[in-house]
Amino acid sequence: MGKFQVFKSTGNSQYYYRLRASNNEIIQPGEGYTTKVNCLAGIASVKANCRSERFDKTYVASQYGFNHKASNGEIIGRGEKYTTSANRDSGIAAVIREAPGALVEDNTLNK
Repeated sequence: MGKFQVFKSTGNSQYYYRLRASNNEIIQPGEGYTTKVNCLAGIASVKANCRSERFDKTYVASQYGFNHKASNGEIIGRGEKYTTSANRDSGIAAVIREAPGALVEDNTLNK
């Protein structure tokens, strides 16, 4: 089972999530949020928008990637960079498979 890890950057004090697949690979990092509440809302949006039509596939500078979008068109996560379109498509499939049931691990506690 995948998991969302929530953490706070020491560089800019923003909150981020990263979605890890069951093999512990990062499959989708999130954007920065000014509050943990907003970061958790971003995770809820990722979980609610795990349908193939919510992913825009990209190809820039010989690298494949994807943008995960909410129903309003806002980007809620970006995929890692891949060397092939097949690997990118596997990354999208992993997000769709792992995110809806993923637990949230809050790494901001006791820090």
